[in-house]
Amino acid sequence: MSDLPPPFDLLPFLLRGLWITILIALGGSVVAIMLSVLFGIWSRSTDPILRWLSSIYIAVFRGASALILLYWFYFAMPELINIRLDAITTGILVLGANVGAYGAEVVRTSLQSIPKGQYQAAAALNLSRWQTMRYVIFPQAILSMIPPFGNLMIELLKGTALVSTITVTDLTMQGMFLQADTHRSFEIFGLLLVIYFLLSTGITGLFRLLERRYSMGRDYGGGS
Repeated sequence: MSDLPPPFDLLPFLLRGLWITILIALGGSVVAIMLSVLFGIWSRSTDPILRWLSSIYIAVFRGASALILLYWFYFAMPELINIRLDAITTGILVLGANVGAYGAEVVRTSLQSIPKGQYQAAAALNLSRWQTMRYVIFPQAILSMIPPFGNLMIELLKGTALVSTITVTDLTMQGMFLQADTHRSFEIFGLLLVIYFLLSTGITGLFRLLERRYSMGRDYGGGS
């Protein structure tokens, strides 16, 4: 092992998997936020095709198990369309899409909470639909999106443990390897609990900072 005292002598080995977990969590968060905004806005579009696409995406990725989605995209999809993504990319895309489906509902309800008077005021200023969304509605809706998005990012972080089932040596898989080699289950899984807790606390702190920043001089729902 190392010269560190127990159980910290296990940390160097666990940290090898930690960076993979962080990579997947960060990449998945970017994918989730992008899909949340896109399909959340589409769900309120006047175009029936965009609304239909949004409904299908949300229904499929909210209704299916993240684990089964990982299996399908990593093991089954290559047989169907002869395209294989590496395991880390698959984990980022699938977990991001899964969480993004929940995020799209957050975006939809946040946009829906903006008073109709804001839309009418934008129309009175002769703003296009895009300008209304970009400069008037979305900036006001962001504040009410931040707390639930923080929760979703924590769920995504916890979901990264699933990628170990498709051969990714993440934090959880590294812990399993160590457990099989040393049989120090209490120490290994205790450290894993602490590491995941610290990561989750970091995400919570970040989103609280964002919430404070966006709440300066504003009210939820775009009030006056």
